[in-house]
Amino acid sequence: MDKPQEEQQVEKKIGQLQNRQKILLNKKRSEEHRARTHRLIGRGAILEAVFPAVVEMEGEEVKAFLIALSRLPGASAALDKARKTEDGGSA
Repeated sequence: MDKPQEEQQVEKKIGQLQNRQKILLNKKRSEEHRARTHRLIGRGAILEAVFPAVVEMEGEEVKAFLIALSRLPGASAALDKARKTEDGGSA
C-alpha cells in the first residue's frame, strides 16, 4: 500500500466515524427530547388532576396561578418536604 492510498483510507475512516458520531448525537438528543416530553405530559396530567380548573385556563393564567400558590405561607416548606421525601429522606 502506498502512502496516498493509505491516507485515503484513513480519511475515509475518519469521515465514517464523524458520521457515526453525528448519528449518535442525534439519537441522544432525540431520546432526551422524548424523555422531556414524557415528563412534561405527566406533570401536566398531575396538575390537571389536582386542579381541574386549570384545564380551561390559558398558559399565562396557569403560570400566574402557580406563582400565586408558590407565594402562599407554607409553600416553601411543603416543597422542601416533598424534595426530602423524593430523595428517600424522612419527612
